[in-house]
Amino acid sequence: MTQQVKFRKAEIKDRNIIWEIIQQAIQRRKADGSTQWQNGYPNADTVESDIAKGFGFVLTVDEAVAVYVALIFNDEPAYSTIEGAWLSNGEFVVVHRVAVSEEFAGQGLVKKLFEHIEDYTKSQGVQSVKVDTNYDNIAMLKILEKQGYSYCGEVVLAGGVRKAFEKIII
Repeated sequence: MTQQVKFRKAEIKDRNIIWEIIQQAIQRRKADGSTQWQNGYPNADTVESDIAKGFGFVLTVDEAVAVYVALIFNDEPAYSTIEGAWLSNGEFVVVHRVAVSEEFAGQGLVKKLFEHIEDYTKSQGVQSVKVDTNYDNIAMLKILEKQGYSYCGEVVLAGGVRKAFEKIII
């Protein structure tokens, strides 16, 4: 039987499962030896704020929340200063806080998530998707490479240097 995968805005009723998924991702990053997400961010307040502002999105598999992401339009102050150069200066969607449930890890859902993010970005008439990640987040670096994101340089975010990427969508 085929799984039904859907992309939708996160709702307040999703808050607890999203926070659980983020906690799993924090532990996974720690187990991988990463410093990303090891300083109290993101936290439960971050999730609530994302949902309240309409930034939170989920990928569901047969109605179960499997992946969480925050999508923010044209607003990431850290991106205004890049050691390098963005591909574009137009409107963009920022991808933050990608987290996959342990139950669904390793099933290619982040690849599907990025496909949905790009479709959503196009549907909003927005030119590109920008994203950053830690140097030691090997899984995300591989996904960005496979999905055709271009390395643009470094940004400083949450007190650390991050690798920054962009993909022109339209």
